[in-house]
This record gives sequence, C-alpha cells and structure tokens, in this order.
Amino acid sequence: MAANRGVVYMGPGKVEVQSLDFPKLELREQKRPCPHGVILKIISTNICGSDQHMVRGRTTAPPGLVLGHEITGEVIECGRDVEIIRRGDIVSVPFNIACGRCRNCKEGQTGICLNVNPARPGAAYGYVDMGGWVGGQAEYVMVPYADFNLLKFPDRQQALAKIKDLTMLSDIFPTGYHGAVTAGVGPGSVVYVAGAGPVGLACAASCHLLGAAVVLVGDMNPDRLRQAKSFGCEPLDLRQDATLAQQVEQVVGVPEVDSAIDCVGFEAHGHGKEAGREQPATVLNSVMDITRAGGAIGIPGLYVTGDPGGIDENARIGMLGIRIGLGWAKSHRFATGQCPVMRYHRQLMQCILHDKIQIARAVNATVISLDEAPQGYKDFDKGAAKKFVLNPHGMIAA
Repeated sequence: MAANRGVVYMGPGKVEVQSLDFPKLELREQKRPCPHGVILKIISTNICGSDQHMVRGRTTAPPGLVLGHEITGEVIECGRDVEIIRRGDIVSVPFNIACGRCRNCKEGQTGICLNVNPARPGAAYGYVDMGGWVGGQAEYVMVPYADFNLLKFPDRQQALAKIKDLTMLSDIFPTGYHGAVTAGVGPGSVVYVAGAGPVGLACAASCHLLGAAVVLVGDMNPDRLRQAKSFGCEPLDLRQDATLAQQVEQVVGVPEVDSAIDCVGFEAHGHGKEAGREQPATVLNSVMDITRAGGAIGIPGLYVTGDPGGIDENARIGMLGIRIGLGWAKSHRFATGQCPVMRYHRQLMQCILHDKIQIARAVNATVISLDEAPQGYKDFDKGAAKKFVLNPHGMIAA
C-alpha cells in the first residue's frame, strides 16, 4: 500500500509532519464503506488562518488532529457509486463537506449540511468540532459525496498552469467573495475590509471584481497593508491614534462606508491606543460605527463557541460585548457563518481561467513543501504577508 504523510496538530504552538494511514473509501466515524467517495492525490493544500486559531490553542481541537481543509487534487480512485467524476480529473474540494441530499444542501446552504456531522450542522476537513474528518494537509485524502462536492477543472494543463490561483477556490476566494456579496458590495460601492490577512485580501480583490469604487483595508501589520495597496486598495493603519471613522473620512470625505466586512474574527485586537490588547468584539463594534444607516455587514471572520484562551469567561464561550443597539438603530443587515463554497466556486473558477482576476497575486501565494509546513505555521503566526501553499508531490511549477 502507498505511503501517506500529513501535518498533525500536537498541541498549542506545535505541528509535525507525520506518517499517516493511506486513506480508504470508508466513513471513519461511522465505520462503514463510502461508495460515493474518491481518493485524491493532493496537488496543493493551503495553510488557513482558521488552522492557525487551532494551532495557537485557541480552540478545543484535540492533539493528533490531521489539519487542512483547503484541498486541490487529482482523483486516483473512485467508489462504485461515483458516476460523474473520473480517475485523472483535477478537482477543487470545497472545505464544506456536504451530502447534497438534506434540506439545507438542496437550498444551497452547503456550509450547514445536516448529515455530515453528528454534533451540529456543518462539517469540514481537519477542523475542530466539524465531524472528525481527516484533514488534507497531506499527500492523499478521501473525499465523500464526490459527484456533488467536487469542482472539476475543464482542462488539465490549463489547471496546472493556473494552480496557484485555482487552489484558492477551496476556501479563501469564495469566503472573501461571500463576505463582499453578503455585505451588498456592487458597482460604485465604498467598502471597508477589516483585516489584511489572506481572507481579507481575497475579500478586497473580490470587492474590486464586484465593481467597488473604493476598497479600504484596515490592519496593524505594515507588510499586509503594503500587500493590500499593491492591487489598488486604500490601506488604513489601525496603529494610528486617529479613529477608524476619521481615517475613513480622510480618504472618502465622509466618516462612513456603504458596506463593511469583518475578516478578522474572535482574536481581534484593539486599535490606536488600545493596540496590542485583545478585544474580541472590537471589529464588530467598529464596523457598525462606520457603516452607513441601511448598510450591510458581512462576517466571514471566524467566531467560535469554545475558546480556551478567551480574555474572560464570556469570551471563552463566544459571548462578546457587541453593541447590537447601534446596529439595530442603523438598520444594519448582518451575515455570518461558513461560506457555502459551491454557491460561488464555479463562477470564480471561470474568472480565474479567463484572466478576470489574479487572486494568487492578491494574496501573495507562496509555495512551500509539505516538510516546510511547521515553519510556514510559525511564519504565518508572526504576520507574514503570504498565503502558504503546500506542494506535497512537487506538482506545482516553480
């Protein structure tokens, strides 16, 4: 049997590349065959900010968890019930695992499938409380419900030539786009994106794709702000003493925006004089302050129900001091939760294949080997303005 290796969470601050069992066409948690699944040889698999929350010890993830939910691969084995996907296909794997049969899947809400996680709606590969599915920061992985879940790329050579862009379809590009769409971004919009990490940068690029007139991006990391500026965003340095509203006014003439997107989540830190101090609700409160009355706020940033490192008892269970009265008074619309990747990934694939966007350039995709993953996690944790793409089989061209 072929060998397999993958990135394993060992405890707060520590990941290791270890030997793994080669995947089988079976549902491990239910201990039964998976005739609707496929086995993939992984071409690319990315390190995500959501993974970093676990590695920092800020979730209840157990040691021994194989990480990775951003997967692109080549099909090498198909279950007997797979009818459309074929061996040799190169495919993108949505990070949401979805059955395609339940009420939510049929309504397009694949991020909250009812049949793939016994604990609660919604599942993902290699993630805490998401159904126990083996992650894809590895050489091989099993994917269930293949005909429903997988997005096949139409041409193998074209896919390999654009793989650094196409690898973003498994999560951050649809997630950033979803944040922009749910915040109502459209032609002529003035938009604020909180956070210039990979999801924030993908969201900012998506805002341009949707026709925004001005895209402001706020962060406290100078390298990430420079990356945002490199493709036409207006960077806002949140280390400054000026309030967010004042910085917005300096750029657009008024202290408000049409739409705002929170791409930071629960590990947010204070701005200006409060910089360096964790304030998990600060982004949500600041975007309500600057979003115009009747505007919308997208929240693709992660908020959890269990945070062992929370600043107080409320934060440790995801109960935050949100000024909801302000949002109510301004008639804001809020959208939260996992992005339903399949709602967008085919259209976004077409934008990549037809050169309407260079998402890998926007997020500064940086290819590293599987063995370099532990260092990649360390560099990402230090704020590197990069999206690390793992190359397990050396199939990504230099």
